Amino acid sequence: MGWTKQQLVEQAFEEIGMASYVFDLQVEQLQSAMYKLDAMMAEWHAFGVRLGYPISSSQSDASLSTDTSVKNSALQAIRTNLAILLAPSYGKTVSVETKIAAKNSYNTLLRIAARPIEMQFPSTTPLGAGAKSYDQPFMPIPTEPQVDGQNFSIFE
Repeated sequence: MGWTKQQLVEQAFEEIGMASYVFDLQVEQLQSAMYKLDAMMAEWHAFGVRLGYPISSSQSDASLSTDTSVKNSALQAIRTNLAILLAPSYGKTVSVETKIAAKNSYNTLLRIAARPIEMQFPSTTPLGAGAKSYDQPFMPIPTEPQVDGQNFSIFE
């Protein structure tokens, strides 16, 4: 079991100096921060940073207790970038160290996401002059490549 959305939100609040052991965070504050977390993760997903985070389709199906299944290598980027998003709403100033950590950890995620998506030639592509197969002149039928543990088809 991984981190829940509530745990990620609490970590971000801790980063801006509003730790739950000092401040009593209200449910409304946690919900609002979770919506910002969902929006941030949806934006990252659009940029190609796909972490397996379950983005809520609406506010009614969003839950703080949802398991995120995010790898530990992405936690620093999520926590610090969410803290930067939350800080102005609570009159807090983010430290320079947090900003640097947010930028560096997000850049690391971008480098990981920069690997190209595996693609295969369609079965209508000729084998070419170097292939000496007379019974099968075309590429074999492609299998479905895996992207983030899900089948990804270029033929849809």
